[in-house]
Amino acid sequence: MATTEARQSAVDLGSLNGLHWVGIVAALVSAAVHLLLGVRLFPSPMGISFVLAGLGFVGGVVLLAIDYRRRTVYAVGIAFTLVQILLWYVVNFAGGAKSFPADVGTLGAVDKVAQVALIAVLVALLRR
Repeated sequence: MATTEARQSAVDLGSLNGLHWVGIVAALVSAAVHLLLGVRLFPSPMGISFVLAGLGFVGGVVLLAIDYRRRTVYAVGIAFTLVQILLWYVVNFAGGAKSFPADVGTLGAVDKVAQVALIAVLVALLRR
C-alpha cells in the first residue's frame, strides 16, 4: 500500500512524450495569462475567477506530472478549456460592447491560441 501511495504522489516525467509537453506549455501559457489578469483585477469577483482558472490549468499540469488518472484529466481538461473559451466570448463579445475579432487584444489572442492548441492536444491524447 505504501508503494502505491508513493507512486501516486511522485513526479513521473519519463512517461511524457512530445505531445504531452506541447499541452503542458499551452496550459502554462493560459495559466500565466489568467494569473496575470487575476492579479490585476484582484480582489474583484472577476479577478478571483481569473486566479482560480489559472490555478485550474496549473492543477491539471500537476495531475499529469504525477500520472494521476491521465485519461480523466484529459477529458476534464477539454471541458474546462472549452468553458474558458465560451465564457471569454460571452463576457467580451456577446453583449456587443466589443467586436470580434477586432477587439481581441494581445493577451486574449495568446490565451485563445494556447487554449485551442491545448484542446487539440488533449483530444489527441484521449483518442490514443
